[in-house]
Amino acid sequence: MPLGTLDGTPPPFFRQGPSALSKLTFFSLLALFLMVADARLELARPLRVAVAAALYPVQWLALRPVVWVQGGGKYFESLKRSQTSEEAALYKLGLQSQRASQVEQLLLENTRLRALLTLRERVTTPSQAAQVLYDAADPYTRKVIIDRGLLDGVAAGSPVLDEAGVLGQVTRVYPMISEVTLITDREQAIPVLNTRTGARGVAFGDPALHANALELRFMAANTDVQVGDLLTTSGVDGVYPPGLPVAKVAKVDRRVDSAFARISCEPLALVSGVVHVMVLQPVASQIASQPVAPAPAGSVRKGLKK
Repeated sequence: MPLGTLDGTPPPFFRQGPSALSKLTFFSLLALFLMVADARLELARPLRVAVAAALYPVQWLALRPVVWVQGGGKYFESLKRSQTSEEAALYKLGLQSQRASQVEQLLLENTRLRALLTLRERVTTPSQAAQVLYDAADPYTRKVIIDRGLLDGVAAGSPVLDEAGVLGQVTRVYPMISEVTLITDREQAIPVLNTRTGARGVAFGDPALHANALELRFMAANTDVQVGDLLTTSGVDGVYPPGLPVAKVAKVDRRVDSAFARISCEPLALVSGVVHVMVLQPVASQIASQPVAPAPAGSVRKGLKK
């Protein structure tokens, strides 16, 4: 077969159709047309809504791990912030509670100091203020240590008072401190006067009943003593000035088998927990310090003639 008779055209199966440039131009124009039409006429809006509705569950499931991680981080962050805030609030509450207790203590101390100053104005005996440092170490005695001593002019036997009444007596004096034996000590006795009846007696420390008690001893069983009677210093001992409040009668036991009544008293002074006190000069020292009146001139001449 001669070569000229052969067909040189490719079979239909290998036909390439439009060229690539033609396709690019066509689809570019189509895309531009669709964009303009969608912007003007919103032709693709229903399609987007349908696709978004179909893809929402997939998006929700895909975002769950991210949301859980973010939520967990925020939870721990808020938990730490809450714990820090709670600690700060508790610390602030502790400070406020401490300040409140300090304010109450200062108010109580201020009230006692005012009462002590008022008592100092009423007492004519020379006095000075002192502060209780600590209780004595001996558990069998009732003694306290104050911050005034020989250098401050404190003498042995000086009465010690608080804002309510007689607290005790100075028994030992050191250069800068002094030891005060309280009226509730078993070896302490103080002459007292019943302000209602005028009867005199002697009150002794009575630790047998309880730590803060007095006993009015050697009172006859038929003595007129009632619960609530006020006992003050009688001033006959030369130590305590007269009229200082000491105690109140708490119990009267008239026993038929004894000639004396058992009378228990409660001290008016704050024998436990007192802080500020007032130290008086002993009455005997004031009497001794008074100048002796000079003898009349006539008596001196008579003595010379004799």
